[in-house]
Amino acid sequence: MDASASPLEVVQLEVGLLQNFCEVIGCPRTGEAALVDPAFEVDRLLREATRRGWRVTTIFLTHTHDDHVAGLDEAAELTGATVRCHPLELAAARVHAPHVLAVTDDEWVPLGAAAVRAIYAPGHTPGCVCWFVPEPAAVITGDVLFVGSCGSAADPRAMLDTLQRRLGGLPEHARLYPGHDYGKTPTSTLAWEFAHNPALRADTLASFCAYKQIPAPR
Repeated sequence: MDASASPLEVVQLEVGLLQNFCEVIGCPRTGEAALVDPAFEVDRLLREATRRGWRVTTIFLTHTHDDHVAGLDEAAELTGATVRCHPLELAAARVHAPHVLAVTDDEWVPLGAAAVRAIYAPGHTPGCVCWFVPEPAAVITGDVLFVGSCGSAADPRAMLDTLQRRLGGLPEHARLYPGHDYGKTPTSTLAWEFAHNPALRADTLASFCAYKQIPAPR
Protein backbone atom coordinates (compact mmCIF):
# COMPACT_ATOMS: atom_id res chain seq x y z
CA MET A 1 0.00 0.00 0.00
CA ASP A 2 1.20 3.51 -0.79
CA ALA A 3 0.60 5.05 2.63
CA SER A 4 0.58 8.57 1.26
CA ALA A 5 -1.64 7.85 -1.76
CA SER A 6 -4.56 9.76 -0.25
CA PRO A 7 -4.22 12.69 2.17
CA LEU A 8 -5.96 12.29 5.50
CA GLU A 9 -7.63 15.01 7.55
CA VAL A 10 -6.93 15.37 11.28
CA VAL A 11 -9.56 17.13 13.40
CA GLN A 12 -8.64 18.04 16.97
CA LEU A 13 -11.27 18.45 19.69
CA GLU A 14 -10.81 19.32 23.35
CA VAL A 15 -13.07 17.17 25.53
CA GLY A 16 -13.80 16.66 29.19
CA LEU A 17 -12.56 18.58 32.22
CA LEU A 18 -8.89 17.51 32.07
CA GLN A 19 -7.98 19.47 28.93
CA ASN A 20 -7.86 16.29 26.87
CA PHE A 21 -7.37 16.48 23.15
CA CYS A 22 -8.92 13.76 21.00
CA GLU A 23 -8.62 13.46 17.25
CA VAL A 24 -10.81 12.28 14.44
CA ILE A 25 -8.74 11.18 11.44
CA GLY A 26 -10.70 10.87 8.21
CA CYS A 27 -10.08 9.71 4.67
CA PRO A 28 -12.14 12.05 2.46
CA ARG A 29 -11.84 9.68 -0.49
CA THR A 30 -13.49 6.70 1.21
CA GLY A 31 -15.22 8.21 4.24
CA GLU A 32 -13.44 5.85 6.65
CA ALA A 33 -12.30 7.43 9.89
CA ALA A 34 -10.54 6.71 13.15
CA LEU A 35 -10.82 8.10 16.67
CA VAL A 36 -7.71 8.61 18.77
CA ASP A 37 -7.96 8.13 22.55
CA PRO A 38 -11.76 8.54 22.90
CA ALA A 39 -11.69 9.74 26.49
CA PHE A 40 -14.73 11.94 27.06
CA GLU A 41 -17.66 13.41 25.15
CA VAL A 42 -17.75 10.56 22.66
CA ASP A 43 -20.99 11.95 21.29
CA ARG A 44 -19.16 15.10 20.15
CA LEU A 45 -16.44 13.07 18.46
CA LEU A 46 -18.97 10.97 16.58
CA ARG A 47 -21.06 13.98 15.63
CA GLU A 48 -17.97 15.56 14.11
CA ALA A 49 -17.33 12.43 12.07
CA THR A 50 -20.96 12.28 10.94
CA ARG A 51 -20.94 15.97 10.03
CA ARG A 52 -18.08 15.30 7.66
CA GLY A 53 -19.69 12.20 6.17
CA TRP A 54 -17.21 9.85 7.82
CA ARG A 55 -17.81 6.48 9.48
CA VAL A 56 -15.52 5.37 12.29
CA THR A 57 -13.96 1.96 11.62
CA THR A 58 -10.83 2.15 13.79
CA ILE A 59 -9.84 3.44 17.20
CA PHE A 60 -6.17 4.23 17.83
CA LEU A 61 -4.87 4.32 21.41
CA THR A 62 -1.70 6.06 22.49
CA HIS A 63 -1.93 4.35 25.89
CA THR A 64 -4.57 3.16 28.34
CA HIS A 65 -4.40 5.56 31.27
CA ASP A 66 -7.94 6.20 32.46
CA ASP A 67 -8.09 9.75 31.13
CA HIS A 68 -7.43 8.44 27.61
CA VAL A 69 -9.84 5.48 27.54
CA ALA A 70 -12.73 6.65 29.73
CA GLY A 71 -15.01 6.71 26.68
CA LEU A 72 -13.57 3.71 24.89
CA ASP A 73 -16.38 1.35 25.86
CA GLU A 74 -19.00 3.76 24.52
CA ALA A 75 -17.05 4.49 21.34
CA ALA A 76 -16.46 0.80 20.64
CA GLU A 77 -20.11 -0.09 21.24
CA LEU A 78 -21.50 2.69 19.06
CA THR A 79 -19.11 2.17 16.14
CA GLY A 80 -18.09 -1.50 16.23
CA ALA A 81 -14.59 -0.22 15.46
CA THR A 82 -11.43 -2.26 15.84
CA VAL A 83 -9.11 -0.89 18.50
CA ARG A 84 -5.38 -0.81 17.77
CA CYS A 85 -2.76 -0.47 20.51
CA HIS A 86 0.62 -1.73 21.68
CA PRO A 87 0.75 -5.37 22.88
CA LEU A 88 1.51 -4.21 26.44
CA GLU A 89 -1.77 -2.27 26.46
CA LEU A 90 -3.96 -5.09 25.11
CA ALA A 91 -5.28 -6.39 28.43
CA ALA A 92 -6.31 -2.94 29.64
CA ALA A 93 -7.96 -2.09 26.30
CA ARG A 94 -9.89 -5.37 26.22
CA VAL A 95 -11.61 -4.42 29.46
CA HIS A 96 -13.39 -1.72 27.46
CA ALA A 97 -13.75 -3.09 23.92
CA PRO A 98 -14.33 -6.51 22.29
CA HIS A 99 -12.27 -6.05 19.13
CA VAL A 100 -8.71 -5.12 20.06
CA LEU A 101 -5.64 -5.92 17.98
CA ALA A 102 -1.99 -5.27 18.71
CA VAL A 103 0.23 -3.20 16.44
CA THR A 104 3.93 -3.69 15.89
CA ASP A 105 6.49 -0.93 15.84
CA ASP A 106 6.47 0.91 12.49
CA GLU A 107 3.38 -0.97 11.31
CA TRP A 108 1.22 0.88 8.77
CA VAL A 109 -2.44 0.51 9.73
CA PRO A 110 -4.79 1.00 6.75
CA LEU A 111 -7.31 3.79 6.99
CA GLY A 112 -9.41 4.25 3.89
CA ALA A 113 -7.14 4.83 0.90
CA ALA A 114 -4.17 5.68 3.13
CA ALA A 115 -2.51 4.37 6.29
CA VAL A 116 -1.29 5.56 9.66
CA ARG A 117 2.05 4.46 11.12
CA ALA A 118 2.39 3.14 14.67
CA ILE A 119 5.55 4.40 16.37
CA TYR A 120 6.53 2.58 19.55
CA ALA A 121 7.19 5.36 22.07
CA PRO A 122 7.92 3.99 25.57
CA GLY A 123 8.75 6.18 28.54
CA HIS A 124 5.46 7.61 29.77
CA THR A 125 4.18 4.03 29.91
CA PRO A 126 5.94 0.89 28.61
CA GLY A 127 3.36 0.55 25.81
CA CYS A 128 2.91 4.08 24.51
CA VAL A 129 2.37 4.52 20.78
CA CYS A 130 2.52 7.72 18.75
CA TRP A 131 0.54 7.76 15.50
CA PHE A 132 2.08 9.30 12.39
CA VAL A 133 -0.04 10.56 9.50
CA PRO A 134 2.16 10.89 6.40
CA GLU A 135 0.11 13.30 4.30
CA PRO A 136 -0.17 15.97 5.45
CA ALA A 137 2.56 15.11 7.96
CA ALA A 138 1.24 14.97 11.52
CA VAL A 139 2.06 13.05 14.68
CA ILE A 140 -0.40 12.36 17.51
CA THR A 141 1.64 11.94 20.67
CA GLY A 142 -0.76 11.39 23.55
CA ASP A 143 1.14 12.07 26.78
CA VAL A 144 4.59 11.53 25.28
CA LEU A 145 5.04 15.09 23.99
CA PHE A 146 3.08 18.24 24.68
CA VAL A 147 3.45 21.69 23.17
CA GLY A 148 6.40 23.10 25.11
CA SER A 149 6.81 20.18 27.50
CA CYS A 150 6.38 16.41 27.81
CA GLY A 151 4.48 13.94 29.92
CA SER A 152 5.65 12.24 33.09
CA ALA A 153 8.50 9.79 32.59
CA ALA A 154 8.01 6.45 34.31
CA ASP A 155 11.18 5.34 32.50
CA PRO A 156 13.29 8.44 31.82
CA ARG A 157 15.91 6.59 29.78
CA ALA A 158 13.25 5.19 27.43
CA MET A 159 11.46 8.56 27.35
CA LEU A 160 14.60 10.40 26.27
CA ASP A 161 15.24 7.84 23.53
CA THR A 162 11.66 8.18 22.32
CA LEU A 163 11.85 11.96 22.20
CA GLN A 164 15.28 12.24 20.62
CA ARG A 165 15.46 9.22 18.32
CA ARG A 166 11.94 8.12 17.47
CA LEU A 167 10.30 11.53 17.18
CA GLY A 168 13.53 13.07 15.94
CA GLY A 169 13.37 10.76 12.92
CA LEU A 170 10.08 12.24 11.71
CA PRO A 171 9.81 15.15 9.26
CA GLU A 172 10.46 18.40 11.09
CA HIS A 173 7.45 20.03 9.44
CA ALA A 174 5.13 17.38 10.93
CA ARG A 175 2.36 18.97 12.98
CA LEU A 176 2.21 17.91 16.61
CA TYR A 177 -1.15 16.93 18.12
CA PRO A 178 -0.66 16.38 21.87
CA GLY A 179 -2.92 14.55 24.28
CA HIS A 180 -3.65 17.60 26.43
CA ASP A 181 -4.02 21.34 25.97
CA TYR A 182 -1.07 22.19 28.22
CA GLY A 183 0.84 24.51 25.89
CA LYS A 184 0.52 28.04 24.59
CA THR A 185 -1.09 26.73 21.40
CA PRO A 186 -3.22 23.64 20.70
CA THR A 187 -0.77 22.31 18.10
CA SER A 188 2.78 22.96 17.02
CA THR A 189 5.42 21.50 14.70
CA LEU A 190 8.31 19.22 15.51
CA ALA A 191 10.68 21.87 14.20
CA TRP A 192 9.38 24.37 16.77
CA GLU A 193 9.50 21.80 19.55
CA PHE A 194 13.10 20.77 18.87
CA ALA A 195 14.07 24.44 18.85
CA HIS A 196 12.15 25.53 21.97
CA ASN A 197 10.87 22.58 24.05
CA PRO A 198 13.20 21.90 27.02
CA ALA A 199 12.27 18.22 26.97
CA LEU A 200 13.68 17.93 23.45
CA ARG A 201 16.58 20.31 23.98
CA ALA A 202 17.89 18.11 26.81
CA ASP A 203 20.63 16.08 25.12
CA THR A 204 21.71 13.87 28.02
CA LEU A 205 19.86 11.70 30.51
CA ALA A 206 21.12 13.89 33.36
CA SER A 207 19.86 17.10 31.77
CA PHE A 208 16.52 15.49 30.93
CA CYS A 209 16.06 14.28 34.51
CA ALA A 210 17.08 17.71 35.81
CA TYR A 211 14.38 19.27 33.62
CA LYS A 212 11.79 16.78 34.87
CA GLN A 213 13.06 17.16 38.46
CA ILE A 214 13.37 13.42 38.89
CA PRO A 215 16.33 11.26 40.00
CA ALA A 216 18.56 10.07 37.18
CA PRO A 217 18.61 6.27 36.95
CA ARG A 218 21.89 4.56 37.73
